[in-house]
Amino acid sequence: MKNHVVTIRDIPLSVEVADTEELRQKGLMNRMNLAHDSGMLFIFEEPRELGFWMKNTRIPLSIAFLSSTGDILNIEDMNPYDSTTQKSISDARCAIEVNQGWFKRNGINPGDTVSGIPIEDTVTITEDKLREIVRNVLLG
Repeated sequence: MKNHVVTIRDIPLSVEVADTEELRQKGLMNRMNLAHDSGMLFIFEEPRELGFWMKNTRIPLSIAFLSSTGDILNIEDMNPYDSTTQKSISDARCAIEVNQGWFKRNGINPGDTVSGIPIEDTVTITEDKLREIVRNVLLG
């Protein structure tokens, strides 16, 4: 798993990057602890409604759901082994899990922006949009 540092309100956070399906499914399961200023960054290929639960996770966590631009959409607390799904309030591209209360202790709230997320700048074009672009190019 890759380690990376992101910044929120000038506060650095060391994160493990979970950017594959296998890494995202495993998450922080079966860990005994999580270092004070560290967490896990989950990156998805495209924005969508995200949902997380605490299967086999014994560390109390807080999760922030992030838009494609890195803006925090919502922050939720999650309790050990709780099967309740915490969801993003709208389509999210990423999520960050940290020790429960870390966001609150650092004055981080929805609307704040996370900098340094290692997302490649890719553009997804639908088939209809591609047809429109080709039509505009051919018709001038």
